[in-house]
Amino acid sequence: MKLIILDRDGVINHDSDDYIKSAEEWIPIAGSLEAMARLQQAGYTLAIATNQSGISRGYYSEATLDAMHAKLQRLLAAHGGTVSYIVYCPHLAADACECRKPQPGMLQEIITQCGALPTATVMVGDSLTDWQAARAAGIAYVQVRSGKGERTLAKGVLPANIPVFDNLADYADSLLGV
Repeated sequence: MKLIILDRDGVINHDSDDYIKSAEEWIPIAGSLEAMARLQQAGYTLAIATNQSGISRGYYSEATLDAMHAKLQRLLAAHGGTVSYIVYCPHLAADACECRKPQPGMLQEIITQCGALPTATVMVGDSLTDWQAARAAGIAYVQVRSGKGERTLAKGVLPANIPVFDNLADYADSLLGV
């Protein structure tokens, strides 16, 4: 099994420093859903690992988050794709849980649920915490410039050997040899 774990905000959909608080605010980045469908059709299993502290902050409920993910799945299905696993952490950083990235808990849960090998798994993210979680889980990492990606790259905090792509569609094109 070939597994791709995606961060959500900034990789699949537009991000906001004010949080994505409703299904109406959840807007896919151009080309991301098509890229996901192409990856799945090429034999990759897709999963999402996303920090969602907006729940603990009272900005939205778990039911609202479920509605966002239902919208994602519905729009993705229109392109012939699906996400096999969506795992989220509702906690604040101060909660010191094992699931919130940069901890590897969500990634390890997905790898276990999928029965995938870490060596056959890659994380696509836009932030330092995404890379830290991937490193802690022992999986490959790919950085995108979309979302917080440009800011992350400008800080110079990631190793120089990490593959960088403009966005998820650019990564899919490269991976699939398009």
